[in-house]
Amino acid sequence: MADLNIKIGSLALKNPVMTASGTFGYGLEFADFIDLSQLGAIIVKGTTLHHREGNPYPRMAETPSGMLNAVGLQNKGVDYFIQEIYPKIKDIDTHMIVNVSGSTIDDYVATAEKIAALEKIPAIELNISCPNVKEGGMAFGTSCKSAGSVVKAVRKVYPKTLIVKLSPNVTNIAEIAQSVEAEGADSVSLINTLLGMAVDIERRKPVLSTITGGLSGACVKPIALRMVWQVAKAVKIPVIGLGGIMSASDAIEFLLVGATAVQIGTANFIDPQISVKVIKGIDNYLIQHGYNSVQDIIGII
Repeated sequence: MADLNIKIGSLALKNPVMTASGTFGYGLEFADFIDLSQLGAIIVKGTTLHHREGNPYPRMAETPSGMLNAVGLQNKGVDYFIQEIYPKIKDIDTHMIVNVSGSTIDDYVATAEKIAALEKIPAIELNISCPNVKEGGMAFGTSCKSAGSVVKAVRKVYPKTLIVKLSPNVTNIAEIAQSVEAEGADSVSLINTLLGMAVDIERRKPVLSTITGGLSGACVKPIALRMVWQVAKAVKIPVIGLGGIMSASDAIEFLLVGATAVQIGTANFIDPQISVKVIKGIDNYLIQHGYNSVQDIIGII
């Protein structure tokens, strides 16, 4: 095997393949399909300070080469995660990372503080695509000021590896990345879902109860790849690439344009073994092309 080891801040990963939040449950759901210890990291589903029911049904729709979702961060809150989920996942032999969401800065801070106390959770991924209820509902990640403010506040209370997940629904994603880097982010992950819509022509109504939802899957890859390339050139911290990765070849494209690691998302719904197939595919590519380490191809375009 080639050397697949990479680092995200102070976090050492055995390989650059992670699973994306919201597509892999808490990891346990996939234990019958793959050896979870083979993964570089698992990012568990979005966790909020309080219980959230999520949005009304229908909240998922298949689209050409992708899917829309408007699940609405359904989860039972961080205290439930600590009491019920953490004991079941803490001994999985890979890095378990918690995706943190919130409606206010105080929500983010309180949730991050609670998770910081968990010994076997070495990192969080901050989802700044959530609407800021105190600022008219615009997502935290849509301006440099609001993105920087939430990262700055969380950084004060969270001493471990801090990954910030960026929204693609912005004019200049590189500027947003630079703002969170300046406030202490150890890494950025991108892209989160694009805003999309589907219509039922027989009912003459939107398919989703929320009208719009997050678009993911193969159709978003060219946009994700472009944004990762832009951000990797703009920041000094590691970039984690995601968005439409359906194969090892897709993952390698992200590495070539500057991603240090990748996340597999929607593809998990199609093939629950895709993550380990991507790991093997990256290894085969490196060997076939005479590279000793995955580090040798990161950002060479």
